[in-house]
Amino acid sequence: QVQLVESGGGLVQAGGSLRLSCAASGSIFSINAMGWYRQAPGKQRELVARITSGGNTNYADSVKGRFTISRDNAKNTVYLQMNSLKPEDTAVYYCNVYGLGYDGVMRIYWGQGTQVTVSS
Repeated sequence: QVQLVESGGGLVQAGGSLRLSCAASGSIFSINAMGWYRQAPGKQRELVARITSGGNTNYADSVKGRFTISRDNAKNTVYLQMNSLKPEDTAVYYCNVYGLGYDGVMRIYWGQGTQVTVSS
């Protein structure tokens, strides 16, 4: 099994910052892409940011210039630095990992989600 442990969510005022972390462990041979998605009440889950094993990144237009995704391959950990937070960033944030299991099968794994609430 693969476990994704997220941390760093919470309540912050508009304009503030938070840093999310997600550590992957368990039966995963290698990790390709890692990313963060979010889901606000009544809305579909959407991609926030994604980073490949080679360090290529892509961001949702709504967070470009404010959020930065990074990863530590040695620790199988992905981070999301969120600055200049806005009330519309309020959502449950989910870690996402695309990796190769020891059985040779590529799978997508999800974290349990961490709440980010931005007050106005």
